[in-house]
Parts: sequence; structure tokens; C-alpha cells
Amino acid sequence: MTAAPGAAGTRDMLLLGAEEIAGLLGPAAAADALAGALHAGLDPESCPQRANVPVPAGELLLMPAASGAWAGVKVAGVAPGNPALGLPRITGSYLLLDGRTLRPVALLDAAALTALRTPAVSALAVRALTPAGRPLRTVLFGTGPQAYGHLDALLAERELDTVTVVGRNADGAERLAAHARARGVAARTGSAGDVAGADLVVCCTTAREPLFDGRLVADGATVVAVGSHEPDARETDTALVRRAAVWVESRAAALREAGDLLVPEAEGATGPGHITGTLADLVAGRGPAAGPTGPAGPPGQPGGPGGPPGCPHLFKSVGMAWEDLAVAVALYRAAHGATGGDSET
Repeated sequence: MTAAPGAAGTRDMLLLGAEEIAGLLGPAAAADALAGALHAGLDPESCPQRANVPVPAGELLLMPAASGAWAGVKVAGVAPGNPALGLPRITGSYLLLDGRTLRPVALLDAAALTALRTPAVSALAVRALTPAGRPLRTVLFGTGPQAYGHLDALLAERELDTVTVVGRNADGAERLAAHARARGVAARTGSAGDVAGADLVVCCTTAREPLFDGRLVADGATVVAVGSHEPDARETDTALVRRAAVWVESRAAALREAGDLLVPEAEGATGPGHITGTLADLVAGRGPAAGPTGPAGPPGQPGGPGGPPGCPHLFKSVGMAWEDLAVAVALYRAAHGATGGDSET
């Protein structure tokens, strides 16, 4: 954690690298920061769109956001060939700005920020969509940094009965299972068919085609899919989407970028109205518990915001700039040891 030298206006800028970020904020605190932003009135539907720029090595992502006293922009590179070189697939930087003057105040490692905020978004959904009092049988697809981050985030939110790791690389899957066992969880490697016995299925892969047969997912189970933000890429199939209550970060963003939802719609299996609700709804308590016997079920809609009784729940995340901003602000405050101040993000 250092101050950057340079021209006036940047010499006092805070620099947060991957190690500093990992030491400042855990996944539960990051999830709390996201919830706090939504409680403060941030509207994800108004968040600027992500700009994708193809480049020879992959793509550049430009993700700006502003709310209250803060603004920021993430410039991230997605380089599919990097892992073969021993480098992270996602690179880049996040510039945090004072919202009133647009003066830069911090520069953060974008890969580390993304590795923290994406599992935190999932954790926030898991808080609302899974029971707190019962250990969860969990299937985790993926073996990369997001899979490790999601395991940590899940352990911060819920007790996990078992973890079954499913990955294309057998050695990578076993390493993640061993990591889970070291965290005190019964864990093993498995196959796509293991979703049939799961309470929670988490997908954090680079897959472009469905990972499992959605007909196998039990009624009442929760599926979290975070691996793609492209209209023609998906981790879940049409069968699951058709029978699930679908939750998203933002309706507008999902209908632009979520192939998990757009492919079934293109097939004629579903429509835009198939989305049950948003992360803001879940944070506000307008979730599965608010069904026919709960407080928020609209007349004429069986199950209210929770969807059809007994159905699976699918949370589809594409990643949004407001999430980066909320977590970056929380990191900045943690670095300064802040205990109060402006709560807006």
C-alpha cells in the first residue's frame, strides 16, 4: 500500500496491489459493501454499459460507474492465452475517483478486485436464496481463481456439508478439492451428474456451452452462474432456465449480455418476462421467502417474487461496473481505517 509519485493531483494516489487487496477485505465484507450500495439507493439498471473492444490477444473491457461521492473506471484485459504462459487470464487496473472533483484517489489491481467482487456478488445472492440453518451439498464447476474465490465466499456465508469439484483438468480439480478439505470441508472431484444431489451449484468457468443437464437439478436447489457475459455463451441449459426462478443483477444488463438467458429466448423457450427479480430485490427481502405466504407476493403471480413454489433458483451474473465501484470504495476506506464518513457508493 503506497502513494504514487507523479504530477499534482496524483502524487497522493493510493496504490493497492493484489496482496494489499487480499489483506484488506474478505468476501463477506465485500458482499456487505454491495448490499450497502443497494440499500443506499444505487440503481443497477442505470449503470453504464460495459464497452468491449476486441484486440489481438483477447479483449479490453471498459467499465465506468459513478454514484454519490465516488466514481471509477475499470480497464481490464481478458487474454485467453495467458494461463498457458503462467499469467492471469484477467489483467488491468481500476481507477477510483472523487465523485465531486473527478480527482484520482486510488489505483487498484483490477484482477484482484474482480477476484474479490465476483464471489461477493454470488455470496450476496446465496444469502437470500439458500437456507441458513442447513449445511449445503455443493457442486462447484471450475478450477481457476474464481473457483477458489467462490469457495472462500461460500464458506464465509454458509456451512457446506460437502463440496464436489467438477473441472476439465483432473489435477486442477483435485487441487481445489484438497484446498477445500484443508478448509475443513468434505470434498472430492466429481462429474456433471453430481448436480442431481446438490443444494447449491456454482458455475465459474470459461465454458461456452452448458455444463450439465438442467433437468437433474432438484426443486428448491440454487444455481449460481458467473462465468460469461457474452450473448452466445452460457454455462446453464434451456431446460434449467425454463423451470427456474431467474434472478439477475440488472434486467437491462442480463438482456444485453447473459447468454444463459438469451439463448433460450432465441430458441423460443422463454421471453424477457421470464426474469423473476434482481439482486436488489433479494437484498430488499423481496426474494423466495416473499411468496404466497410471505409479505411481497403480487396478486395474480403464483409464488410472488420467489417464482413457482418448489422450483430451482438460478442467479445469473454478468458482472457490473457498480459492483467494482462499491468494493473499490470499501477497500479504499479499509486502507485508510475509515469507520464512518459518506456511506454513498
